[in-house]
Amino acid sequence: MTVPPIDSYAFLSDTHTTALVGPDGAVEWFCVPHAEGDAVCARLLDRRVGGSFALSVAGCPEPVRRYLPDTLVVESRYPAATGTAVGQDFLAIRPGAPDRPIHAEKLLVRRVTAERGTVRLAIRLRPRPGYGAAAAEWAAADGRWQARGVPLDVRATLPLAADGGSLCGEIELPEGATATVLIGYGERSGPAAPQELLDRTCRTWRDWSARSDYAGFGADVVRHSALVLRGLSFDETGALLAAPTTSLPEEIGGVRNWDYRFTWHRDAALLLLALFRLGHAEEGRRYLRFLLDVCSGPGDTLAPLVGIRGVTTDEQALPHLSGYAGSTPVRIGNGAVGQVQFDTYGHVLDAALAYQQLTGELTAEQWRLLRRHVDVMAQRWREPDHGIWEIRGPRRHYVNSKVMTWVCLDRGIRLADLAGDHDAPVRRWRAERDALHAEVCDRGYDRELGSFVMAYGSREVDAGLLRIPVVGFLPGDDPRVAGTVDRIRERLTIGPVLLRRYAVGDGLPGEEGAFLLCCFELVSALVLAGRRDDARGVFDQLCGYAGPLGLYAEQLAADGTALGNYPQAFTHLALIEAALNLDGAADRDALHSWAERHPIRPEPRRGP
Repeated sequence: MTVPPIDSYAFLSDTHTTALVGPDGAVEWFCVPHAEGDAVCARLLDRRVGGSFALSVAGCPEPVRRYLPDTLVVESRYPAATGTAVGQDFLAIRPGAPDRPIHAEKLLVRRVTAERGTVRLAIRLRPRPGYGAAAAEWAAADGRWQARGVPLDVRATLPLAADGGSLCGEIELPEGATATVLIGYGERSGPAAPQELLDRTCRTWRDWSARSDYAGFGADVVRHSALVLRGLSFDETGALLAAPTTSLPEEIGGVRNWDYRFTWHRDAALLLLALFRLGHAEEGRRYLRFLLDVCSGPGDTLAPLVGIRGVTTDEQALPHLSGYAGSTPVRIGNGAVGQVQFDTYGHVLDAALAYQQLTGELTAEQWRLLRRHVDVMAQRWREPDHGIWEIRGPRRHYVNSKVMTWVCLDRGIRLADLAGDHDAPVRRWRAERDALHAEVCDRGYDRELGSFVMAYGSREVDAGLLRIPVVGFLPGDDPRVAGTVDRIRERLTIGPVLLRRYAVGDGLPGEEGAFLLCCFELVSALVLAGRRDDARGVFDQLCGYAGPLGLYAEQLAADGTALGNYPQAFTHLALIEAALNLDGAADRDALHSWAERHPIRPEPRRGP
């Protein structure tokens, strides 16, 4: 059965949940009561049993679509033989409180207007709870339809009828007439007219986007990526979804299918810096608070990922789903939560340092929590771990993990100074940091290869090494860094500007595609090496790989086919970082340098 390309889907968000709309106008992914919840529309993962919300205009199998400028509202144009219709699909939002500027209306809105002539509109709403395991039962009451066993209620301006587990309706729209369907999935605000919902949603997104004054290199794609990231940020906590989907395959027909509806700490510093740099300081503060809450948990080991509500779930397979394009198993939950990834500590401390440089708002209690984790790494850095790529095998001495552990110690030392903490064991931390640096340069660098390597004793490289200059471990123009960049491009390239993250076996059958995070990080590494023209060429080519709505998945096949979960937060984060580095073209990472030079006005105190 033919399935739409992964990157042909439109992404909708109200910052509480998300939806994906296929190129034929059908909602094929919709989770309730929040983004980590049950996908009552899951046709994305099984076109037979997965739920969906089909909407079609007779004579037009696929509309022409775009996002309305600076919004996550999708406009669709339906040219048909009898006329032309225009529609808008969105998850409704309105302005919120100062510390939570976007408020979810908890309404999926679909409306179609006959712009010219007469058009015939048909809808079929077929939610299936339990990720497609069961059918809904509909009952009409008080001018709306409610689904038993599914937290949905439906209002529409066209007549609807229950047909088994579906709600169906058809209507002929004369020129100027509009049909609207409102699907509520939780407690909402008071009633509002559909046009008011559209206007308010557009205005709220545009007001948020307008807070950024960035007008530098790649401003348009940076602004769009920032909007995507805001759509992936959970309203209750500020946590960032790595992606709104699960089990979109890293290889079509393969088993590399994972649930990415969690927040990974490897995105921490980059997200916080990007939010502050683009004028979204409040979102940066909320994310940092979430991160520190996670750090305050029991025990000394930080899990590499956590649920967006602060809760993680065990990994399990859903055998009743056939998977995207036959790619099984379909998984929910993520087993990587039990891994030991020492790079996590570096990302957290890097984010905390940037936050303190920008705001000076870290409290003594927050620093005490962070100091505990710096102390843990000062003691444990000589141990192996599972590494950033979550290879499900034995622990190794991964070089990226060692570099990020060095970042943890380095940032801890600098934070102790900023916090005025004279009792912190800075002398010991400094000694451990320097010993770690020396060991990585000795055991993690292969002189014959002229490159850093994936792990001690290995002759293989991995694309995580591209962050060595970005985090300041070594300068970008250091010959060892330059040689590493060259070896990565030589050994991991699978297509023009497309890099795999590694080439070694990872215990799973098949192989994955190019990892777009790493492709954009190549841009940053080239900038820091002084090779700006080369970096610009790579960036421009990568921008050409975006989907038709400017969205990126996790990976690409050599032929440009999108792979993996979508849209992927860290791909859009790395795009922003690369663009800002190209704009700065400085001798070190533009985001970190900016944070040191641009303190933000402290957050106003609230309450008495």
